[in-house]
Amino acid sequence: MKKKTFFITTPIYYVNDVPHIGHAYTTIAADVAARYRRLAGDDVFFLTGTDEHGQKVQQAAGQSGREPQAHVDDLHVRFKELWIRFNISNNDFIRTTEERHKKVVREILQKLYDEGEIYKDSYEGWYCMPDERFWTEKDLVDGNCPECGRKVEKITESNYFFKMGQHRDWLVDHINQNENFIQPKSRRNEILGFLKQPLDDLCISRPKERLPWGIPLPFDDEYVTYVWFDALINYISTFGTLDKIRSCGFWPAAHHLIGKDILTTHSVYWATMLKAIGLDLPENIFAHGWWTVNGQKMSKSLGNVVEPNHLIEQFGVDVIRYFLLREVPFGLDGDFSHKALIGRINSDLANNLGNLLNRTLNMLKKYFKGELPKIGTKGDEDAPLIAKSAEVIQEVDQLYGELAYSKILAKIWEFLDAGNIYINDTAPWNLAKSDDGKKRLATVLYNSAEACRVIAILIAPFMPQTADKMMEQLGIDTPVDKQGLDSLKKWGWIQPGTQTHQGAQIFPRIEDKAAAKILEEVAVGGEAPASEKNVETNGKGQITIDDFMKVDLRTAKIIAAEKVKKSKKLIKLKVDLGTEQRQVLAGIAEAYEPEQLVGRTVILVANLKPAKLMGLESQGMILAGSDGDAIILGGFDGDLPPGVRVK
Repeated sequence: MKKKTFFITTPIYYVNDVPHIGHAYTTIAADVAARYRRLAGDDVFFLTGTDEHGQKVQQAAGQSGREPQAHVDDLHVRFKELWIRFNISNNDFIRTTEERHKKVVREILQKLYDEGEIYKDSYEGWYCMPDERFWTEKDLVDGNCPECGRKVEKITESNYFFKMGQHRDWLVDHINQNENFIQPKSRRNEILGFLKQPLDDLCISRPKERLPWGIPLPFDDEYVTYVWFDALINYISTFGTLDKIRSCGFWPAAHHLIGKDILTTHSVYWATMLKAIGLDLPENIFAHGWWTVNGQKMSKSLGNVVEPNHLIEQFGVDVIRYFLLREVPFGLDGDFSHKALIGRINSDLANNLGNLLNRTLNMLKKYFKGELPKIGTKGDEDAPLIAKSAEVIQEVDQLYGELAYSKILAKIWEFLDAGNIYINDTAPWNLAKSDDGKKRLATVLYNSAEACRVIAILIAPFMPQTADKMMEQLGIDTPVDKQGLDSLKKWGWIQPGTQTHQGAQIFPRIEDKAAAKILEEVAVGGEAPASEKNVETNGKGQITIDDFMKVDLRTAKIIAAEKVKKSKKLIKLKVDLGTEQRQVLAGIAEAYEPEQLVGRTVILVANLKPAKLMGLESQGMILAGSDGDAIILGGFDGDLPPGVRVK
């Protein structure tokens, strides 16, 4: 049977600065999807790279007294080296200064020019140098760039333009007809809102006398290509010519992963370019959120930039890979906290994952000299564990289609919890006391080891080193990629008689003293000391800003509401969080009728543990104020899209 193909990309990163945690986030997310599809047996192509042309690069090189090419030759290595440290499994790393890329850019420019998609015209507009982008008068906000807020300068010059505006109606139709083309939903709505206005043609050149650092236009050597037109072609140039990409079997891509700040360039510029070129659009452009630190955007001036290499040295690669994709739903903004990171290490990784593996191997060593026994007597507890494995495997596969990384990990941890509960309920230490019990003990420890193997394969895309360590301690020589997802189709892949090799605990706890030292070092490095972060709470004690930031408050739009039968107070709500929909039960039935609530934007505690009320699951909590019998829902003066973080 022919393999399925799977093409996934990150944006190519601009080499004007060192890579930060935001770059790592996108690249790790793409890597996880690529690794999973390889486990599924697909033929995967995973692309990343660096964007090396443009005015900012030229200026930075000039300030350092170097030629631009020498400047970017040094800077791009930082990204390559970081991806090696993070175990990124990319198939290619493209640089826009490579000849293979420049050749395809020139081919596409010439094609569009010959077909009348490009024309020359004089232009007067406001130019933002940091964004390397022209704006019209109506675009400016208080006279400044609408994207970055910085000053603009008025420029009049002749340039070449791509007839982007003529493709506006087609693009609106394409977005409306393909719900998954732009995700999450809130970003899709953002672009549809943008396209309600007339779409201007795109200036795709810069005069060489003003900016020599770029790819010369093939039809006019006095101009170089605008950096965004040049950069977006990297997704094609990795395969060679236009003919080669049509025949490579990978196009169109399954996922283009980007940060939300470059959504317009990809979903509008790039999409219309592809239409003009005659190529299909990607199946999905996924624009994820930003990472902040204590509620503030990372900034050198604030001294709060999270440096990935330092995190790796402190906590290890797999810990960071896990935390970034577990802590926040992919698509929403997230707040980085060392305290939350340490909490995840101790609870999820040490207490849960490490504990299950460690106690399984301990008992195998104690009762069977480390050798995996044959299954003996079966019991009532076995079937639910095996059924839970099948359920999680199936649901995880579906969630990968949505890039719902935090949900995937939550599902895997459901099975991990089931493994720990299974050991507690079967009490192997009691079974070992009798001969009949030992037959049952053999089954329990076999199933526990098999559960560890299943978990190792499921977490391998997120934590490849950890998965390998687990296999090594379980005594399994077959690499994870050779076992693949096929090995999960039937319970009992691991062979009896396998000799386990218990090693050091894979995730030791970070004890209180060590955690306090880490947090103190972080505070000295730029965060306010804990004593300065306290908040008054009218005599009800004080919390730190870190305590408050643990609560994930999000805007949620109520899309359905109905009263809960046999309850005077409860209303069942269906709310839209932008990236997902949830069911929430709210005790507001005495203050609001269901029809009053539909369409309303409320504040949701999004990371509250689900609870059952009147037999129904509530997946969050709506915020409201009360004064005696009066209940008033929290809200906003203006409109906000679903999923925005409330700070």
